[in-house]
Amino acid sequence: MPHLLVDISAHGFGHIAQTAPVVNELVRRIPDLRVTVRSAASTAYLQQRFTIPFQHIPTAIDFGMTMFNAVEVDVPRSLANYREYHANWEVKVAQAADEMRVLQPDLLFANVPYLSLAAAHLLKLPAVAMCCLNWADIYRHYAPADEESAAIHAQMLAAYRSAEVFLKVSPTMPMDSLVRTNTLSPIAQVGKEQKKLALSRCGAHEGDKLVLVAMGGIAYRLPMEDWPCIPGVRWLVPQEWGVRRDDTSATETMGMSFSDLLASCDVVLTKPGYGTFAEAAYARIPVVYVARGDWPEAPYLVEWLNQNGIAVEVQQDALAQGDIFAVLERAWSKKFQATLLDSGVGEAAKILQLIMKRTE
Repeated sequence: MPHLLVDISAHGFGHIAQTAPVVNELVRRIPDLRVTVRSAASTAYLQQRFTIPFQHIPTAIDFGMTMFNAVEVDVPRSLANYREYHANWEVKVAQAADEMRVLQPDLLFANVPYLSLAAAHLLKLPAVAMCCLNWADIYRHYAPADEESAAIHAQMLAAYRSAEVFLKVSPTMPMDSLVRTNTLSPIAQVGKEQKKLALSRCGAHEGDKLVLVAMGGIAYRLPMEDWPCIPGVRWLVPQEWGVRRDDTSATETMGMSFSDLLASCDVVLTKPGYGTFAEAAYARIPVVYVARGDWPEAPYLVEWLNQNGIAVEVQQDALAQGDIFAVLERAWSKKFQATLLDSGVGEAAKILQLIMKRTE
């Protein structure tokens, strides 16, 4: 029985949103494929995305960047964490290789922890990387131009370059420093539109607007208790926020997957992030987003969504005060120009399938 090891970055949920549809399709093509997923996300969340049997090893293989919240990077702490992470780098890679050897995979599929790729290279294990970004480019964006940072960046880049192929998921950062790349169409797990069901489950009325508040897998609580009430608008928010308002429901109590909720709402309030942007565009749901400062991936996501969906920016000050009705109306007044059809899921699964066959 062939064995696929899937390693997923611990920085937000977008990496899972990209990876799961590809693995689901790969198992459809290779029904006896055994799948192990190493991720810091909960098993319950992974089961919303992975529709196939898998073994979950809960672990954070990397940290991406250390964040103050979902939109602000703690740069000094991030750089310090990378210095610590790369101390005794060769020893760390050897330890990761030992852990990987115990699992005995036939192929590593990484989105996009580079330590895993370095370990696979040490084991001479075939490895495929896939993402719309890589941590080497993100790190270089924030790191100072000194000798220590250059050495860290070189180790990161060498790990990424060791992959058999790096699948760049559109919309993607350029990543010109990589080798053996293949650019894919966008990947989105599009949910089923069930607007009437969603309205009934949150106690809303026909004609009400549903706003899904989804800031991603990194904490960013909005002070919704202080927001003014907007007649005819119902908010769907994370249960952990503990919001107590008559016009608000917790997403976890809706009994629907995130993708189905997104496809059933009238707008999603979020920050630039691959999973939500892509799924909203494919489901033809308008997006209201708060900017992510100088996050280097954000311009590519926003440009793509402006071309393929509906994107309206809300300022952080206005969002903090709940002064967003005019922004919501702007989003609702816009028209979608086209329907997205191409998908990178099959493209990626085909490449993985061909590499898996070589390992038999």
